Amino acid sequence: MAPKTAGRSRVLAALHLLLLAPGLAAAFNYADALAKSIIFFEGQRSGKLPPGNRMAWRGDSGLKDGAQYNVDLVGGYYDAGDNVKFGLPMAFTTTMLAWSVADFGKFMGGELPHARAAVRWGADYLLKAATSTPDTLYVQVADANQDHRCWERPEDMDTPRSVYAVTKDRPGSDVAAETAAALAASAVAFRRADPAYSSRLLHAAMRVFELADRHRGSYSDGALGGVVCPFYCSYSGYQDELLWAAAWLHRASNNASFMSYVHANGMQLGAGDDDFSFSWDDKRIGTKVLLAKGFLRRRLQGLQLYKAHSDSYICSLVPGTSSFQASQYTPGGLIYRQGGSNMQYVTTATFLLVAYARYLRSAGACAVCGGRDVAPAELVALARRQVDYILGKNPAGTSYMVGFGDRYPRRLHHRGASMPSVRAHPGRIGCDEGFRYLHSGAADANVLVGAVVGGPDARDGFVDDRDGYGQTEPATYINAPLVGALAYFAGTAKY
Repeated sequence: MAPKTAGRSRVLAALHLLLLAPGLAAAFNYADALAKSIIFFEGQRSGKLPPGNRMAWRGDSGLKDGAQYNVDLVGGYYDAGDNVKFGLPMAFTTTMLAWSVADFGKFMGGELPHARAAVRWGADYLLKAATSTPDTLYVQVADANQDHRCWERPEDMDTPRSVYAVTKDRPGSDVAAETAAALAASAVAFRRADPAYSSRLLHAAMRVFELADRHRGSYSDGALGGVVCPFYCSYSGYQDELLWAAAWLHRASNNASFMSYVHANGMQLGAGDDDFSFSWDDKRIGTKVLLAKGFLRRRLQGLQLYKAHSDSYICSLVPGTSSFQASQYTPGGLIYRQGGSNMQYVTTATFLLVAYARYLRSAGACAVCGGRDVAPAELVALARRQVDYILGKNPAGTSYMVGFGDRYPRRLHHRGASMPSVRAHPGRIGCDEGFRYLHSGAADANVLVGAVVGGPDARDGFVDDRDGYGQTEPATYINAPLVGALAYFAGTAKY
């Protein structure tokens, strides 16, 4: 047993040095990365693009979305490389963009107006989806199965733009509660910049939360299962979203009834569960970090549990702690959860590390990891290593952010990026004709600036292949948490 133990000790020591060794100066221009991470969202916009849209190769699209149902569903974001508007990941994207602005806006400098515009683009759409029809939330535009049979630019798409909704009779507590969280978080982001808009967002958030809570059920368990699955099934159930939404509503409104809801329903909704990933599907650890802030900064009673569970999650990421899980990292030091679009778990974990470090620091506290206290500075160092890996400090020597640095992915699994723009090729490119671009080895016709792709495998390997969507497809919910982390490093780095 001794050789195995010694080998494991060497691996842990190497990871400790790799992940936590202090850097003397900024490895990258984080301000440039921040700017590009926000520009990306302008490439994902659906609807009528505003003057000055900085992804200049994009054009208007989806201008009749919802019209056949007598509802205006124009706008919002395409989630990734296709032309579908999925409500659950779009709402999570908006929540994380808004959290980034709320917590890290002061570090954004001149990028703050652009970040707010990214939040507003999502929030405006969600407002329409949540308030156009009483007791109804519109949760998807387009049938993904039909959309995926074509490889078309969004400006050309002619696949059915079907509309799907949840109601009190066809519940979808998961997507409805996430929408409530997004609207509430956006209300926080705009509280000072646009108080009237913030109030409108908060009012809508309360209404849609009521729909989610009173009429419980998962949207993927009912009639919409065949539409949203396997794309964005609610694998974790709806309980995590209800608690997440209540936490955001409390932060946005300071209404004690939402904290009472947390106390009364927390254990039933997953407060006692340890969880080790945070994503568009599973909100448990994000909720705990958000509620731990209330305990750390305001000493709100009854929230100690959330601080303890936040510590448990954080400690699992920190080398040298008793609960550290080395299997969560690639040999090159990247957090690793699963093969498909792993970078989404990296960016959410990185955001939580920085956010939680700031909450701890403001209270003069540490993360309690068994017999060891982990200082906020260690969490920040760990988060910075993840950011640096994304930007190019990795075994492959490549940036996983498109347009950042000299070497980055050039064959994205993304319809608009891979095909000639409508400006370069005004004529329509049909459904089947487009597949020659999908399967081409040529570099993308358009640079989707700032897009962070799915990323490398468990051994730090990466193949720049458009057909390999698990590695080369970008997504809004990969970028959104990274915006906050990059803002922090851009605002605090020493160059």
